[in-house]
Order: sequence, then C-alpha cells, then structure tokens
Amino acid sequence: MTTTANKRHREVKEPHWIEWATGMISALIVVATIGLVGYEAWTDEDMQPEFSIAITERRPVEGGYRVAFDIANKATATAAAVIVRGEILDGGKLIEDADVTFDYVPAKSKSSGAILFSEDPGTREVRVRAIGYIDP
Repeated sequence: MTTTANKRHREVKEPHWIEWATGMISALIVVATIGLVGYEAWTDEDMQPEFSIAITERRPVEGGYRVAFDIANKATATAAAVIVRGEILDGGKLIEDADVTFDYVPAKSKSSGAILFSEDPGTREVRVRAIGYIDP
C-alpha cells in the first residue's frame, strides 16, 4: 500500500487488512469456478440433442396463419441447423406442411419460433416436430 505525505509517496511495509480480504475472496471465487467447471466436465454425460416442442400460440396474421412454438434441447450437446416441420392434419390427411430452420439450439436451453401457414388450422390437428439437425 502506498501513502502520500508532503507530495511524496512511500510504501508501507504491511498491507491493509482490506487488501488481504479482497485477495482471499477473489482467490476463493476463482478456485470455486474452476472446480465447478471441472466437476461438470467430468460428470456430465455427452448426450445427443433431445428436443421437445410445445405450441404456444395460434393466430391469424396478414396473408396466413401463425403457429408459434418453443423448442427445448434437454441434452448436453448443442444442435445446429435444426429443421422443424409443422403440419396441418385433417383426419390423418396432410393438408399443409411448412419448415423452419434454427441456426442453433444450445444445450440445456430453449428457443422460440413460428411457422406460417396459408391454410387456417382452425380446429384441425397441428403437429410440430424436429426432423433433423447437424453437429456443430
């Protein structure tokens, strides 16, 4: 620690207790962070992407109909170029389908998107599912 007196700086032999406390707390945070990262790297299984999709909204928009959804990746691996297909079915018969591609769906996270249809889904069955991805 440096003290100033009469426009001169001089070093004090013993550092202030706050310097010691700050150094110790910082060191503990660094060691805890390294330990947590190491623990997760050692114990997490390398799982392939696993998606679940939930439709969150259906509504008309200009020129068609919007079906919004959330896609969650429950695994520890990120997926790239995830293709999601939406289908409108009437009694098992395919009325319309459309695809949307997500650049990335990170591991243990959730993303949102929407598929735009020209046909009104109305009360028909709407199926939204992931149909493919690549490993980044």
